[in-house]
Amino acid sequence: MVIAIGFEGSANKIGVGIVRDGEVLANERETYITPPGEGFLPKETAQHHRSKIHDILKRALAVSGITPQEIDVVCYTKGPGMAPPLLAVAIVARTIAQIWNKPILGVNHCIGHIEMGRLITKAQNPTVLYVSGGNTQIISYACKRYRIFGETIDIAIGNCLDRFARIIKLSNDPSPGYNIEQMAKKGTKYLALPYSVKGMDVSFSGILSFIEQKARPKGKQQKRRQEDEKWSDEDLCFSLQETLFAMLVETTERAMAHCGSSEVLIVGGVGCNERLQEMMGIMCQERGAKLFATDERFCIDNGVMIAHAGWEMFRSGTRMAWKEATVTQRYRTDEVLVTWRDD
Repeated sequence: MVIAIGFEGSANKIGVGIVRDGEVLANERETYITPPGEGFLPKETAQHHRSKIHDILKRALAVSGITPQEIDVVCYTKGPGMAPPLLAVAIVARTIAQIWNKPILGVNHCIGHIEMGRLITKAQNPTVLYVSGGNTQIISYACKRYRIFGETIDIAIGNCLDRFARIIKLSNDPSPGYNIEQMAKKGTKYLALPYSVKGMDVSFSGILSFIEQKARPKGKQQKRRQEDEKWSDEDLCFSLQETLFAMLVETTERAMAHCGSSEVLIVGGVGCNERLQEMMGIMCQERGAKLFATDERFCIDNGVMIAHAGWEMFRSGTRMAWKEATVTQRYRTDEVLVTWRDD
């Protein structure tokens, strides 16, 4: 029996989770929410995490009923992510590991999402669509690595949605992406947007620039819209979702065909979106494949996914020297040697 505690804080979520042999014992989390029209900056986000993490740790231990003596390994997000929040959480994890005299493991954030999704859904060997505020990747496992078949070449899909939410001044509570999803449900008119799939990769920045001009036109564009074009913010949210998600479904289906896969697993914060799940589900049904997704407890960044990925690493023999217990903003999914899966 192995018990692992995980600390996550790569972006605006700070979480602590505890697992015991695949059983979730605690999953405590707080979110740094900024005013409408504003994003979250690294320095302020790190300050938020430092102010909350002690209370979250106490809650996680209380909920789980686990004492520090029973914990076998301390896990934390090594990267990728924003440097100040990553560092704030890593310092806490290092301190806890030394106080409790426990080994420490740095976990790849993306691997955490994938392994948590596999645990909750029981997907065996899926093609993975990883969609979040900082990442957009189509992934499949082969030969001890999670191989990236396609990815964004500029901004992540979650970043695209969040930035458009700021443009139209949507609330950041509970999240910009969720509020865009609710607005999109009220949209009735589709605006044709640029469709930017480049082989297996996707591009979102040009789409964002295009729809920003339609949402908040300036100068001559403003006059043209008043004369010829009438779109509500709900219509624009609907159009943006439909276009972005269609791009993801296309590239995911192509990866499935290449790998001969019959499963799709959606992970990451944007994976909570019901419309994305619906569109992917239609594609899977047409191919005779199965779709797997989790709810907001496990899609959105959380500490338990770090604990579980660390648990997998620890029980398969992975160990980390103290000098390696650092953080990095750039830590690709395919850099990690997957010691816990059999080919």
